[in-house]
Amino acid sequence: MADQSDIQRRYREFLDLMPLTLALAGLPPSDPGKYYTAEQIESRAYTIRHAWKMSRQVVRECVTGGGNSAGES
Repeated sequence: MADQSDIQRRYREFLDLMPLTLALAGLPPSDPGKYYTAEQIESRAYTIRHAWKMSRQVVRECVTGGGNSAGES
């Protein structure tokens, strides 16, 4: 099991990446007074999970300098 400092580090990483994650997910907010169905929530959570993975990958590549995109030489 992860120790407390590891959990805190991962939580901090999660919070730091949340704006990028939500931007990559591109999900619109709900209309005022309208609620999502369980299926819609599940679908949005799936999208956020995949955006989270991509945001972590993008940040790691930027920080470590790894991975070249098609436009780089």
